Amino acid sequence: MKTLIVEDESTSQLILQTVLSRYGECHVAVNGREAVAAFQTAAGNGLPFDLICMDIIMPEMDGKQAVKQIRAVEETLGVKPTLGVKIIMTTVSTDMKEIIQSFQELCDAYLFKPIDTAELISKLRSFRLVA
Repeated sequence: MKTLIVEDESTSQLILQTVLSRYGECHVAVNGREAVAAFQTAAGNGLPFDLICMDIIMPEMDGKQAVKQIRAVEETLGVKPTLGVKIIMTTVSTDMKEIIQSFQELCDAYLFKPIDTAELISKLRSFRLVA
């Protein structure tokens, strides 16, 4: 599994890296702009990410904007919506409006921080990314 962790806070970054590196290669971006660039490069090279863990509140470009752009890149590459990268939004926010907007931007799941590793792994299994 190839994962992109998009997180500007180092503790959350480390937790996600520690858990997800057991299942494969992990890359890190610290804002939405870096995430979109990393996604475009990987997809353009024929080595797309399988999973993106995307923080919502970040500098330069927030997670919802980044997801929207990533889905647009997939569309231009002819990737069907159900076959695209799996995106899990990660945030401290419990605002229902924000959660609804995240799903409208086509995220696949939403986890609250601090991340419950059992719940994260359960999501990975439901996406069939891990056994």
